[in-house]
Amino acid sequence: MADQPNILWICTDQQRADTLHALGNTHIRTPNIDALIKKGTAFTRAYCQSPVCSPSRASFLTGRYPRTTRCRQNGQALPATEKLISRLLADAGYTCGLAGKLHLATCANGVVEKRIDDGYKVFHWSHHPQPDWPENAYTQWLTQQGQSWGDLYRGESTPFIKEGIPAEYSQTTWCANMAIDFIRKQKGSPWFFSYNCFAPHHPFDPPADYLARHNPDELPLPKSRPNEAASKTTYQLLDSEFAHSDPNSYHVAAMTDRNKQEVTAAYYAMIELIDENVGHMIASLEETGQLDNTIVIFMSDHGEMLGDHGIYLKGPHFYEEAVRVPLIFSWPGHFQNELRAEGLMELTDIAPTLLDSAGLEIPQYIQGKTLLPILMGQMDSKEHRKSVFSEYYNAWSHKHSYGTMHRTDSHKMVVYHGTDQGELYDLVEDPDEFENLWNSKSHRELKSRLLKETFDASVFTMDPAPLREGPF
Repeated sequence: MADQPNILWICTDQQRADTLHALGNTHIRTPNIDALIKKGTAFTRAYCQSPVCSPSRASFLTGRYPRTTRCRQNGQALPATEKLISRLLADAGYTCGLAGKLHLATCANGVVEKRIDDGYKVFHWSHHPQPDWPENAYTQWLTQQGQSWGDLYRGESTPFIKEGIPAEYSQTTWCANMAIDFIRKQKGSPWFFSYNCFAPHHPFDPPADYLARHNPDELPLPKSRPNEAASKTTYQLLDSEFAHSDPNSYHVAAMTDRNKQEVTAAYYAMIELIDENVGHMIASLEETGQLDNTIVIFMSDHGEMLGDHGIYLKGPHFYEEAVRVPLIFSWPGHFQNELRAEGLMELTDIAPTLLDSAGLEIPQYIQGKTLLPILMGQMDSKEHRKSVFSEYYNAWSHKHSYGTMHRTDSHKMVVYHGTDQGELYDLVEDPDEFENLWNSKSHRELKSRLLKETFDASVFTMDPAPLREGPF
């Protein structure tokens, strides 16, 4: 394209797809994200390639699958040979910046995340808000404001939610401030900025005034059925009966219905603070005259179970709540407005879409498929993919759990490798994924066919470069 667009990539952490007002959630207020949908395209069936942070982020930042990048677990570093979209754009003349989380290597127990040649010229690193590292740029900013996280953080509000830092000092707002500062400093050359806040990741701790906007009694309870875990896998049984090793875990058996509604209220409140800051960043684009030449993306790295199926947080689960995320593209005058793209797509598709939109060559090693024909109104989204694929490799707090998901328009197959366990759902008859058909005698033929398709998907997601026109 003649004028390469700027790119503002807004990526939240652990936000499930059904958390936007414009897409049907009447219990949440997201006017600024809704405005992006009105001025752009919302992919309503977008799937991450791993239900935990590092493998998912490595995947969508390279356009490659976790098995291919070799970043398959939280804390497993992305090899230096992998190229992020930020590196490719920097090589093409883009000025690249980031504020917040990257999480492509371990960053726990005082260890600072090691960077590869990622292409970011401006790098305000803050893996999470807690002051666990002197290198945390957010902590440094708080100090400059005469504040400290320890003094501002109120801590426990109820047994399962915490009262967070006031909005003006939150990491969510700080990330937006860094983005706005970056936007205002740009002088004509194309730029790329990654806004990577930690919210709405647990612990669920919004500012008190945002939490007060919600009456928990008016919120729905999580979707579950009595004794549901008994018909599912060992991994769901573990997560429904016991807490994770994470100190911020949520033990369902210890929670009342009211507790569950309070957690939902806190989660929604955190998203509403994100939405407010989305509005601030869009306003800065308008004020600087850059809105019409800027692609804005809104998405998340993976979902959150939020009590559905008796599970909170994440793990080796491939329910829609865990793997389906919001994804919106907006570029005024270029991309389709108010389009709900209902076809299946993967987050691997973002990197090639950005390269394609900037008129840059898509390297053969990128495994995703460009969405540009859909965004330009040249192709129906339902023609894009026949299925989506997601992976879990002993990636978080569970031991010996290796799973793959193959999801078509009508069915979902989940295989837990090295075991006789799995899940099979008819998504037409059972969209909430309650009836596991894995052991159903009447579904043996369907199971056999989908197992073959799952095996095919695992082969076609490995290097060397896949068939671009392959079966999915």
